Amino acid sequence: MELTLGFSPCPNYTFIFDAMVNNKIDTKGLKFNTRLEDVETLNKWALEGKLDITKLSYGVLPKVLHQYELLNSGSALGRGCGPLLIAKKPIDKANIKDCKIAIPGINTTANLLFSTAFPEAKNKEILVFSDIENAVLDGRVDAGVIIHENRFTYQQRGLVKIIDLGEYWESTTGSPIPLGGIVIRKSLPAELKQQVDKLIHDSLQESFKHYPTLSPFITSHAQEMEESVMRQHIELYVNDFSLDLGEAGRAAVDKLMAAAK
Repeated sequence: MELTLGFSPCPNYTFIFDAMVNNKIDTKGLKFNTRLEDVETLNKWALEGKLDITKLSYGVLPKVLHQYELLNSGSALGRGCGPLLIAKKPIDKANIKDCKIAIPGINTTANLLFSTAFPEAKNKEILVFSDIENAVLDGRVDAGVIIHENRFTYQQRGLVKIIDLGEYWESTTGSPIPLGGIVIRKSLPAELKQQVDKLIHDSLQESFKHYPTLSPFITSHAQEMEESVMRQHIELYVNDFSLDLGEAGRAAVDKLMAAAK
């Protein structure tokens, strides 16, 4: 049986899915037609119900629960891993409401966290996450919400942090930050959904066995990152919650979904 599967080309997700989609583990007869896309494209497709299994931002999860359910494995959820608001020079937080802000998608968790911290800031421009640093540098926007590997590169480009939106979430809620998760189509048989959940878990365990070695599947999709940055990326976003959300992870997701309403 073949299932459609979508996830980001970021190192944390290629690390999670490498063994599963490249026949490094026994998939028990399942095949995966994979689509590697930007997070906001995946969010849009989730709203459309396009794929059988997909990574999405937790910020969009409440809007798709009528057709998808959240799997235990594959999440990016933790502490100290949230999006950052950055600019060319320091900006007083009281003035953010008057700034033009680049965001990596209206349905992203990053936008939800930004909106929670700055509810009056309405002037936003949606950009692909990898374009936000350049938009700030060339003055198209006053500040930008960065995610993924840009957390590790913005200082090298002379940009400054205005606020760590993840730290803001943690300090105001006490919860870890749910960034992205893996959902599967509700209409699929229960046994199949359980099988896919276990395969993601096993695929991640297989990648952990070989870490810190990075496979060609990971490096080829990493957008010219240095391997040291790829490892920083994996170590920040992949953890025990990625193997199994557990009660603590599910509780954090529920708290974020309540904030999204």
